[in-house]
Amino acid sequence: MTPRHDTDGAESPGAVAARLTGRPVVGERRLSGTLAEVTLGDGRLVMVKRGDDPGAAVAEAAGLRWLAAAGTVRIPAVHGHDRNWLVTDRIASVPPSARAAARFGRELAALHDTGAPAFGAPPPDGPQDAYIGRAPMRNVPGADWPRWYAGHRVLPYLRRAVDDGTVRAAEATVIETVCERLPELAGPAEPPARLHGDLWNGNVLWGDDGRVWLIDPAAHGGHRETDLAMLQLFGCPHLAEVLDGYRQVAPLADGWRERVGLHQLFPLLVHTVLFGRGYAEQALAVARASLTV
Repeated sequence: MTPRHDTDGAESPGAVAARLTGRPVVGERRLSGTLAEVTLGDGRLVMVKRGDDPGAAVAEAAGLRWLAAAGTVRIPAVHGHDRNWLVTDRIASVPPSARAAARFGRELAALHDTGAPAFGAPPPDGPQDAYIGRAPMRNVPGADWPRWYAGHRVLPYLRRAVDDGTVRAAEATVIETVCERLPELAGPAEPPARLHGDLWNGNVLWGDDGRVWLIDPAAHGGHRETDLAMLQLFGCPHLAEVLDGYRQVAPLADGWRERVGLHQLFPLLVHTVLFGRGYAEQALAVARASLTV
């Protein structure tokens, strides 16, 4: 039987799973300080995750449900949550394959096409104050992507990085210039897409059902090229097949390859705030490159 509390008095992941699912628990295996695999009495395995900040689990649960409602990419079911804890399906994974990657690309295109009410729109039952990883992220709706992206995705993290001393004020001007020129750099206007929002390789699971599953979203309405740029930022197995599958369903506007850096500014600045100067150098490099296209 799983203990109701850890030795320090905190509620154990097994106890959390029992409380939030209403089902008995027969085992638990800690994977990290914030993540555990729990076996329910009916034999099902679930993941129990503790949010880094109060309310993070609420935002993540809302994002998972919104993405799942599209019926496109596979998303783990949410079995329960509160402000601090989230219980979802546990996904059995296998090595990546080109076939699964191409299918993922087609399904991601379909997910984006389901749309969002506005750029920056949160999931219907999600909070305005959400998170991307451990960084706060505000979902403030806007109608104009260049203005919204600059004001709510790039500049807040740039200002934080400058305040922290990670980016020097003189260096920040190149990123500010990119923001000023976004209307001419952003390419053709597109409607808001339904984004995963934190689509790096670690949040892409290759399921044993031959399909890709997405976890840990920072879901919101945004530009579809942002999800694709984030996939490319930290590498993704069979990326060429993912992009080919995507473009079979939803061709990308001319010049999309040259705009990848623009869309990577957001995650690079988030990483700058969270992890330091190395990511600041990358953000400055892609900003300079964007101005020379």
